[in-house]
Amino acid sequence: QLSLVESGGGSVQAGGSLELSCQAINFDWVAMGWFHQAPGKEREPVACISSYGGSTQYADSVRGRFSISRDNAKHMAYLQMSSLKPEDTGNYYCVAYEGRECSGYKDILYWARGTQVTVSS
Repeated sequence: QLSLVESGGGSVQAGGSLELSCQAINFDWVAMGWFHQAPGKEREPVACISSYGGSTQYADSVRGRFSISRDNAKHMAYLQMSSLKPEDTGNYYCVAYEGRECSGYKDILYWARGTQVTVSS
C-alpha cells in the first residue's frame, strides 16, 4: 500500500529552526509538499517541490524562511523551517500529488498523518 512516513516537528522558541522529513513508500516520481493547519484554521499549502526538484512553490507567509528539497534516491522530501514564528504553530502534513508538478488540493493523492510544531514566544 501507499504511505507517507513523516518525522520531525517538536517545540522550539521563536526564531529557531526545525526540519521535517517525509518518505514516500510505493510512490514514484510525484510532486511532494507540506500543508500547515493552525489551530482552528483550515489546512493551507506551505511548500511544494516537483518530482525531479526542478520547481518549488512557497506560501507568501513562509517564503524566505522555509526551504523544501528532496532526495529521490532515498525517496525523501525535506522541509527546513527557519526563523520560526508563533503563527507557524500547528500540524504539518506531508502530501504526495497525483502528478509530477505541484498542483492543487484536489490533486493530492495521499496525506501523511501529520506532525506537530509548536513555536513559543
